[in-house]
Amino acid sequence: MELILSIFIGIGLAAAVGFRIFIPFLIASIAAYTGNLELSAYFGWIGTLPALILFAVATVVEIFSYYIPWVDNFLDAINHPLAIFAGIVLSGAVVTDFPPLIKWSLALIAGGGIAGTIHAATGLIRLKSSAVTGGVGNPVVATAEAGSSITLSLIAIFIPAVAVLIVGAMIVYLSFMIKKKLKKFFNNLYLFNNKI
Repeated sequence: MELILSIFIGIGLAAAVGFRIFIPFLIASIAAYTGNLELSAYFGWIGTLPALILFAVATVVEIFSYYIPWVDNFLDAINHPLAIFAGIVLSGAVVTDFPPLIKWSLALIAGGGIAGTIHAATGLIRLKSSAVTGGVGNPVVATAEAGSSITLSLIAIFIPAVAVLIVGAMIVYLSFMIKKKLKKFFNNLYLFNNKI
């Protein structure tokens, strides 16, 4: 059961990384430092006081940076590969007692995939907000993302099964929305081609 829970925690934290990179690391660091989260071998440094301080500073900088219009869009562009990497690292850090091949395959596919998918979706939401409101609505998006990252990180650590259900629901919803947008795009393309 502990193995399954560690996978659930890894998936939940990876999804939280998709919203904000450093918030889940900070929360995982606090949980490990206080003895509420077990980290796998070679990742014990995440639960040390210096790492906790570093993650706290990085979290504050990241949160405030996303409140600057247009800087937030730039951060989304450069943070996408970092979010995927962070999702892999954080999910690998909490998945314990697995052979390395299985552990890192799981971290790569589930952790990196989920973090990248959610980060891409939030980036598109911010881009749309920037286009519609000229960047004025972006602080609302930034607040929702930070809140989602905090909430999902805490749920992942303390109620991992619920975190997996939330992540599953988010992935299903995103899949539905992507399918709907693609269908609309191809219908418009078909109508455009028939007019020519």
